[in-house]
Amino acid sequence: MPRTITAGLDGSPQSVTAAGWAAREALLRDVPLRLVHALGRQPYTPRGHLPQPPPSQDEQIRWADHMLREAEATIARRHPGLRITTGRLTGDVVPALLGEAGEADLLVLGFRGPVGAAGFLSGSVARAVVAGSRWPVVLVRGGLRPEDEHRYGTVGSGAAPFCDVVLGLNSAAPDDTVIEFAFEAASQRAARLRVVHGRSPDLPSCDNGGDLDAGLHDELTGETHRCLAEALEPWRHKFPGVEVTEQAVIGKAGSHLVEASRDASLVVVGRRRRRTVTGAAIGPVAHAVLHRATTPVAVVPHD
Repeated sequence: MPRTITAGLDGSPQSVTAAGWAAREALLRDVPLRLVHALGRQPYTPRGHLPQPPPSQDEQIRWADHMLREAEATIARRHPGLRITTGRLTGDVVPALLGEAGEADLLVLGFRGPVGAAGFLSGSVARAVVAGSRWPVVLVRGGLRPEDEHRYGTVGSGAAPFCDVVLGLNSAAPDDTVIEFAFEAASQRAARLRVVHGRSPDLPSCDNGGDLDAGLHDELTGETHRCLAEALEPWRHKFPGVEVTEQAVIGKAGSHLVEASRDASLVVVGRRRRRTVTGAAIGPVAHAVLHRATTPVAVVPHD
């Protein structure tokens, strides 16, 4: 099967925004875009409107086909050279989307945002897909505009350069799958890669970035810089055109990544493939970033 970027659509503004992001990502990677809708998903009802009775199977198919055709036509007008296919998925929604993730370079889904959106990811399809996927998933908040990914006030002609790609890296156990994804994303965008690592020593005052003794602070950040440098060195050689900055911070990594997301084009975080007594887990750092980041977030699973 050819490589693709796949976007899930349910008719909501968030999913339409995600499909637009997926189209731009497909152009960056020079691969086709696939738009899909899971028939088991109740059609989107705007806020403030009364829920509609569940549609019949025939009604849902007609609605899905119309929605997919409209999305395809809109994206084709904006990106005439982009190859686009569409598809209806059957069966339970989450397994259907997970199956699509396994056949694509990237699965892209929309979510409510930014900060403080009620019910965001709480028991939602997006949460289940992110937690269960063995392949990268990108969540795109509603309201994102193409220009939000680019730097303002640049001098000269041509398109404005992309904002940084931000990588949240666990320097104690860096994973090459996550690092490679971030370097490739930065290379495709000709963007700087900003690597952020947060470390919290066993001190209560450090839980939220509290003050540290200067000597201890220097020791911790110095050790973290060394770990980061070792993990990144082979990838700097593989991607010599990518400018890399390292930011070793004290405090919870999730909070620092949320702050970094405010002027980024993409945030990349890892998720360890593991299951708990309550099912698949997202992990605390990815969970914090997904709830509060103001830019698209790529969750890359790893062993």
